[in-house]
Amino acid sequence: MTQQLPQVPPVEANEPELAEVRNFRDVGGLPTTDGRAVRPGRLFRSGHLAHATEADVVFLDSLGLHTVFDFRNLADRKVEGADVELPGVRNVNIPLNDPAEGKEFWRLVSEGDIDQLHAILGEDRAAARMSDSYRKMVIERTAEHSRILHALAEDSLPALMHCAAGKDRAGLSIAITLLAVGVEREAVEADYVKSNDPHRRYKVRRSSTAPDAMSPAVMELLSPLFDARIEYLRAAFEAIEGTWGSLDAYFSEGLKLSPETRELLRLRLLTEA
Repeated sequence: MTQQLPQVPPVEANEPELAEVRNFRDVGGLPTTDGRAVRPGRLFRSGHLAHATEADVVFLDSLGLHTVFDFRNLADRKVEGADVELPGVRNVNIPLNDPAEGKEFWRLVSEGDIDQLHAILGEDRAAARMSDSYRKMVIERTAEHSRILHALAEDSLPALMHCAAGKDRAGLSIAITLLAVGVEREAVEADYVKSNDPHRRYKVRRSSTAPDAMSPAVMELLSPLFDARIEYLRAAFEAIEGTWGSLDAYFSEGLKLSPETRELLRLRLLTEA
């Protein structure tokens, strides 16, 4: 089945290709439903900063960041390392659900043979797992997303949000933030799928001793885990609407955002009307 992908709206800011920070971009320029836009230089997203080079750090320092939100869990940080320190920047770790969580699951992804991988990933099971993880992140992590949005409204901008690949946990948190200030849903989806661009994609990790380590058949089975598929994000949106009835109810009841807090977010993130 083919997916109809939204067209990516023009974004004013130039996007550098950092040496060891994947999937970086400024979400400035995305349009809102009331004719405004996200201000460039206020909200960024990326993969983890653990391996940032000196040149990467110089660039990140030039952004004038106030806060880096790191959505990785302890297991991620043990594998990849802590973020490189950015002078004068607050680093806030708020672990969110890993879309492919589970120690045994990841062991099989890394080391399993083709039959084992097919048993856990084949026949659309991988994509279904991803969609389910997005649903869980919006339903089970309301306290974390509330904390993020309240921090942005108070004093945390300019901010960078990241997880491991900058695709799922950061992608969903960015989407929630953008929707909270009224960015058009099509523009939110268009930004999300940009994580599929070849230069942004997370590198698949397989043990060199694993059977059929990186064979085409194995890569096909793993593909849904490393894609930014619009169906995943829409599964989260459907979970919001199915649980709270509407986006506005999700923000007010689920995330405890008052109208005043949402307006403060708009003032901090958007261009003038």
